[in-house]
Amino acid sequence: MEITKLGEFGLIERLTKDIQIKNESTKYGVGDDCAVLSYPDTEVLVTTDLLMEGVHFDLTYIDLKHLGYKSAMVNISDIFAMNGTPRQMTVSLALSKRFNVEDMDSFYEGLRAACDKWGVDIVGGDTTSSYTGLAISITCIGEARKEDIVYRNGAKDTDLICVSGDLGAAYMGLQLLEREKSVYYSQFNELQKKLKMAQDTGEREKAANIKLQLTNLGQPDFSGKEYLLQRQLQTEARGDIIQKLREAGIRPTAMMDVSDGLSSELMHICKQSGVGCRIYEKNLPIDYQTAVMAEEMEMNVTTCALNGGEDYELVFTVPIGDHERVEALEDVHLIGHITRQELGHILVTRDNQEFELKAQGWNPL
Repeated sequence: MEITKLGEFGLIERLTKDIQIKNESTKYGVGDDCAVLSYPDTEVLVTTDLLMEGVHFDLTYIDLKHLGYKSAMVNISDIFAMNGTPRQMTVSLALSKRFNVEDMDSFYEGLRAACDKWGVDIVGGDTTSSYTGLAISITCIGEARKEDIVYRNGAKDTDLICVSGDLGAAYMGLQLLEREKSVYYSQFNELQKKLKMAQDTGEREKAANIKLQLTNLGQPDFSGKEYLLQRQLQTEARGDIIQKLREAGIRPTAMMDVSDGLSSELMHICKQSGVGCRIYEKNLPIDYQTAVMAEEMEMNVTTCALNGGEDYELVFTVPIGDHERVEALEDVHLIGHITRQELGHILVTRDNQEFELKAQGWNPL
C-alpha cells in the first residue's frame, strides 16, 4: 500500500494505535499536539540521534525491522550511559516514495520490540517526505535521581577503567557486509556487461544463460561469522550492566557508551575530567570471531577494538576501592586505570611498549 493512501495522520494512527502506556510518568502519549509527562521527584534525561541513509545505515544489508530496533537501542543506550532509566521516546521519519506502508510496519515492529524490552513508551513524533532517502530522528527521555546521574567529567586519578562485553565485533561485522556487498555488485556489473554484449550480438542462448546467472546471484555464506553480523545489525543497549552495578552498590565516577570507538570515548572522559589514562592491550575484551575476521582481512585487531565503534558497550570508571566488587561482575572487564593529566593517555602493548592513545573512532562530519 502506498503511504499517500493513508496520509500522515492515517500512517501515524496505524503505527501507534495499540501502544499501551507502561510508565506512570507518561500522562498522555500519541494523539494530541504534545505528549504530557510528569517527573515531580527526579531529574529528566533527554537524548536525540539523527540517522541518515547512506551515512549511518545502508539498506542494502539491513532490513527495516532491524533498522527500527537499532534506531531505538542507540538512543536507549545513551540514557543508560548516564546511569538513568529510559521512559519515553519520540520518533520522526522522513520518507521517500520508494517506501510503502508495509515497510513502515516492519520498521515499527523492530522499534517497538526494542522499546518493549526496556519498558519505553512511544509518545509522539512526526513524518514528512524526503527526496534524498530515509532519515530517522529519535528522542529518548529518561529519569534518574540527581545523586545517581553519572557524567563524563567525574573520573579521578587511580580510578579503575572498565568496559562491558567485547569490542570490535560490530565494526568487523560492518567490514564483512561491505566486502560482500562489493563482491556482489562487482559480479552483478560484470554479468550485466556480458548480457548487453550477448544481446547486441544476437546470441540469444548465451544471453538467456547470463540472465539465469543474474537470477541465481545468491546470498554470501556467513557461517562462522554470525556473531559479527548480530553485533552490527542487532544493537543491544547494556541496561543489564547498569542493573548489575546497582545491585552491587557500585556507582561509576564517569561513564559513556561506546558508539564512536573506545579510544574516542576514553579521550572524551579524560578531557572532561581533566585526567590521563593508562590501558592495557592484553586486557581488551575481543571475541574469537572478531580476531579471526581481522586476520582474514589483514587488519590489526587491537586497532579495530579501539577505534571500530558501534559496540554500544559501556566504558566507565570506578573508585579503586570497588576493585573486588567490580571484578566479580559478569561481562565486565578491567582494562586500565586513570592517571594524572600530565602522564598522558597511554596504551601499553602486550610486549610492554607504550604508545600515545589517539581518538580515531567514527566522526560523522
